[in-house]
Amino acid sequence: MSLAYECNVEVMETDIKQSIASFMTNYSCETTPAAAQKIGSFQNLLAPGTSVFITFLPGSDFSDTIETAKNLKNQGFVPVPHIAARGVSNTNDLDERLNRLTGEAGVNEVLLIGGGYDTPIGEFADTMQLLETGLFDAHGINNINVAGHPEGSPDINDADILKALAWKNAFAQRTGAQIQIVTQFCFDAAPIIAWDKNIQAEGNKLPIRIGLPGLATIKTLIAYARSCGVGNSMRFLTRQARNVTRLLSISAPDKLVADLAVYKAENPACGIVSAHMFPLGGLKRTATWSNAVVDGRFTLDAKGGFRVEA
Repeated sequence: MSLAYECNVEVMETDIKQSIASFMTNYSCETTPAAAQKIGSFQNLLAPGTSVFITFLPGSDFSDTIETAKNLKNQGFVPVPHIAARGVSNTNDLDERLNRLTGEAGVNEVLLIGGGYDTPIGEFADTMQLLETGLFDAHGINNINVAGHPEGSPDINDADILKALAWKNAFAQRTGAQIQIVTQFCFDAAPIIAWDKNIQAEGNKLPIRIGLPGLATIKTLIAYARSCGVGNSMRFLTRQARNVTRLLSISAPDKLVADLAVYKAENPACGIVSAHMFPLGGLKRTATWSNAVVDGRFTLDAKGGFRVEA
């Protein structure tokens, strides 16, 4: 093997490592109010200024979201509460929630979702109706995240998803709102890349944070994939679980991160900007791994992924 070849391999590996670390830099993550209460201090887990999304489940008390947002803000993080359109009663209800979020917790960023409700509890059925109220701008909330579905959604067909995405792009252009897409978690890069190329061709200009599964057992990941209806990912995971002994082994998204990082590096005009970590196996485990990747404390392997250094 020539010295020149060896040098080229080293340069290529260095470039890939830099692309991976860059992709994970400024990753966001999420928590539930219950999980946040157990964690207490996030300061030993996450870098200051990290955006932490606060999940809101049907039947939850919104006051718990307020308290979680307040605690995260006080600890130096950016709280990003979920607001589920189908879980908001009316305009007055939305106005009150935003008033509390901004007044009590200093929130200036939210994630809008349809919400896991079979039928709306009030007058809102989708996030576009929330945006049309003008209340987010009135309360000074101009940083707005919306959901993305690289593998489709069980609640809305693909054509309607594209129409909604076009509407949100137009809304951002006419209002100046800083809208960003945050996707459902996926386990395979191929459908994500195909989706990004497709929505770019349809005119999407909104930046995208790709949802990634945090470290968890394959059994846990399969359970989450099944409950969230991510079809391609379900098939991908099932292939991984053919060896029953692997069901309880911890799976890391290293190959997925590497593939997306290389895609982003080779296609700088793509829509993907960073990662959003779903701590399916616990935030501490996922944050420790993610921070090591950001710091470059990992080694590439022969399978196209990498191993984080202990």
